[in-house]
Amino acid sequence: MDNNKRPETMARINTQELANAFIDEQVKQVRAQVGDKKVLLALSGGVDSSVVAALLIKAIGKQLVCVHVNHGLMRKGESEQVIDVFGKELDANLIYIDATDRFLSKLEGVSDPETKRKIIGGEFIVVFDEEARKLKDIDFLAQGTIYPDILESDGVKAHHNVGGLPEDMKFELVEPIKLLYKDEVRVVGKALGLPAEMVDRQPFPGPGLGVRCLGAITRDRLHALREADAILREEFDKCGLAKKVWQYFIAVPDFKSVGVRNDKRYEGWPAIIRAVNTTDAMSATIEEIPYEVLHKITNRITNEVEGINRVLMDLTPKPVGTIEWE
Repeated sequence: MDNNKRPETMARINTQELANAFIDEQVKQVRAQVGDKKVLLALSGGVDSSVVAALLIKAIGKQLVCVHVNHGLMRKGESEQVIDVFGKELDANLIYIDATDRFLSKLEGVSDPETKRKIIGGEFIVVFDEEARKLKDIDFLAQGTIYPDILESDGVKAHHNVGGLPEDMKFELVEPIKLLYKDEVRVVGKALGLPAEMVDRQPFPGPGLGVRCLGAITRDRLHALREADAILREEFDKCGLAKKVWQYFIAVPDFKSVGVRNDKRYEGWPAIIRAVNTTDAMSATIEEIPYEVLHKITNRITNEVEGINRVLMDLTPKPVGTIEWE
């Protein structure tokens, strides 16, 4: 039987009971596969790696070593949430690396989107590899591969999984959710007790805010983007749009326009709102946002975020426009 093929008899996991049965089955399988050995996991804080981490903590506890690399391109509060949920609440064996300076200095002056992605992905592997080499007796590597990853590729998704570790590091893979679709992963995550804001998190690109801070990344513009994005998410939560919109975020381009603040001329960047709905990410429609919500978001961003003096709305569906700008 092909272990990478979902059996036709497998029921869609859409209830707590089915999720619990799946968890029990995986706990048994992981214990049988791993025995008393150690497992390494790159814990990004995204839905898939978080669910794998919670599942493996249930199965093998401290035998799991989670490495969370903060590349400095996370959304506001994300790394802190990983530390709170996994380090404190679940008492995981968690290694936290703040590699912000390393990543941002490597990205200095780089404006080409593809080069930015390669630098971020490549540096992530270097940092993760350095940590892996410090650890002793690791035999297994856990990955948050899910079924669409297998369908789309040969089972390795470069920005998502650590698919580029050096040849001399031989690990056997542990992939407990590889036959699940995204909606099932969320149901399993809730059954494992992960917080809703972690499990229901919208898709977030591997390079993080690196592809939303358009052009060459600077610390001040990255900070402005992170703050503006947090305001957008907060206001969408308040008015109920967070549950209706598949993906919404801010992009900040690398140009300024003149404005007025405190009766003085004030140059600032524009913040561009993108809010789309999709079922398969192949095409996407624009979500209607009530004007009163847009006015509130605009007012808050232009008043609260240093460096931003305009708010724009991207009304382009996919196709013509991709979901991300870069």
